[in-house]
Amino acid sequence: MSPGNYLDNLRLNPTISREYLASMERLYHLDSNNIFERYWYWLWPALRGDFGYSFTKTMPVWTLIGERVLNTLLLTGSAMAFSWTLAIPLGTLAAVYRNRWPDKLIGLLSFFGLSIPSVFFSLVMVLFAAKTGLFPPGGIHNQALWTSMTGWEKLIDTLWHLVLPMIVLGTIGMAQYVRQMRSEMIETLSRDYIRTARAKGLSWWRVVSKHAMGNAINPLVTLFGLSLATLLSGALLTEFVFGWPGLGNLIFDALSAKDEPLVMASVVMLVFMLIVGSLIADLLLGAIDPRIRVE
Repeated sequence: MSPGNYLDNLRLNPTISREYLASMERLYHLDSNNIFERYWYWLWPALRGDFGYSFTKTMPVWTLIGERVLNTLLLTGSAMAFSWTLAIPLGTLAAVYRNRWPDKLIGLLSFFGLSIPSVFFSLVMVLFAAKTGLFPPGGIHNQALWTSMTGWEKLIDTLWHLVLPMIVLGTIGMAQYVRQMRSEMIETLSRDYIRTARAKGLSWWRVVSKHAMGNAINPLVTLFGLSLATLLSGALLTEFVFGWPGLGNLIFDALSAKDEPLVMASVVMLVFMLIVGSLIADLLLGAIDPRIRVE
């Protein structure tokens, strides 16, 4: 929405002729101030699979996105696994010990995750890495030693660089899951079939793990597709702070340079990933809940 376009920076270069700039304006339809007209000129080729070339990189935008999207998926997938692994047992524990000190401690942790901005949390983690030296403060691997590493060393190095950004994103996602799991478990534990299972002599933790948890987890799976939107938007900022070479850095650079084809294609990719996330959530629900398969 800010004024100007990519060619404004080129106009500051005296070696670039005005005729060349005028031809570029006509070629990319940057001479029009009508946003609907410019959108149509982008949409019609995009429907045929042609998303154009990046202004700044002079490469097809899908080539640039293809180089980065796997890095973003690695980060968001790891963060989601981290948040689910912690949120399900913590939410269950909070429900079982409702209104007691474990519940209050877990509630404090979830409040922290919901409240802290991802950018600030990322900066704190970068400071922690710089002060302690326990983790690398940024990047995806050791640039100096990468070419001399074996395959196993490259894997370990990448995972080591992944830890801090994964914790940032995973903690923020975990907070939402913990609250949802707690409320669902509290409701599930009050159902008649739970009391029946207890009356049959089953131990409390067996009832919780075998009967209650499987039913309480369904709403969390439904949240999968929706929470992926929050996770991806947080990943863009986290990638920027940590220097993670994913879509986040690519989109920020494209926005700064007003590289419209690259920005538009990146947004399309993010929306596509959200659709896939929602589809996976629906398939998982059908896999874990027999009632949905019957219907």
